[in-house]
Amino acid sequence: MATIYEVSALAGVSLSSVSRVLNDHEHVSKKTKEKVVAAMNELNYRPNTIARSLASNRSNSVGVLVSELHGPFFGAMLSSIELELRNAGKHAVITAGHSDEKSEINGLDFLIDRKCDALILLVDAISDDYLIKLSKGNTPFVILNRNISEISDHCFYLDNELGGYLAAKYLIEQGHKEIAYISGPLTKQDSTERLTGHKKALAEANIPFKESLLYEGDYLTKSGRDGINFLIKHKTTFTAVACSNDEMASGAMRGARDHKWLIPEQCSFIGFDNAFFTEYLYPQLTTINFPINDMAKMSTQWILKNVYKQKELDITNMFIPELIERQSVKKN
Repeated sequence: MATIYEVSALAGVSLSSVSRVLNDHEHVSKKTKEKVVAAMNELNYRPNTIARSLASNRSNSVGVLVSELHGPFFGAMLSSIELELRNAGKHAVITAGHSDEKSEINGLDFLIDRKCDALILLVDAISDDYLIKLSKGNTPFVILNRNISEISDHCFYLDNELGGYLAAKYLIEQGHKEIAYISGPLTKQDSTERLTGHKKALAEANIPFKESLLYEGDYLTKSGRDGINFLIKHKTTFTAVACSNDEMASGAMRGARDHKWLIPEQCSFIGFDNAFFTEYLYPQLTTINFPINDMAKMSTQWILKNVYKQKELDITNMFIPELIERQSVKKN
């Protein structure tokens, strides 16, 4: 196995020059870099990543802590982060906290102990106070899908209230007045904000919000099906259902078909996220677009800019939802 000394000798440059090339040091001439790279290729030299980390005080890895690993939302997010990091020569270390405070804190400790240079967090159970305190530590981080005013420049989030408002407003514009709502867990910030937006649209149209038309789900497909069954069992009257994410909307649509309901003729449905599968449902699901790929990419670029000094770009922290109109809503 070739050594850095052999690379130095073959390239005709000093050991320190080879080290600067390996660590992407900015004060290296193009000619020197070309010599070192050519020597490395000829010798089939692979740099020792541990040694490089010790020399540069960087692990070249970014820790990613998410609440869950399953589902299209998290898959799209993780794919965007990993691709952006890989293109920059960095690596992602991924773990899940399963929306449990102890598990999320353990995940944080694991990533920090692994000497990750920075962290990307999508956490539900860890308190704002804990994250504010963490921001005073030595490991920089960003937060997805959550806004904490004290550290808002580290937060990348959607205007969830506007999203909930747009969904309900669209249903109302199509003539619906009896609108059921299947929410995500109301302990989560995004769920409560979407429900707030839903209620705002109803209030503007002088439509009273009925607790009997609310079912609290868990963002999973089965809870959407359970929600529609609950609403039907309790003989509530509604012509449309707004769901806090697309997975629950797909489950609710399946539940409606179990009862032989026609969609959208007998009941309309609108989701939230614009997951890839919404175009393959029948009918195709009207939904609210959550640009999670763009948000994940932007948060990663924040790290590349502020931690690795690789990027010079304008940072956008808040993202705006958009209505995606398809065929699952009956127009009156």
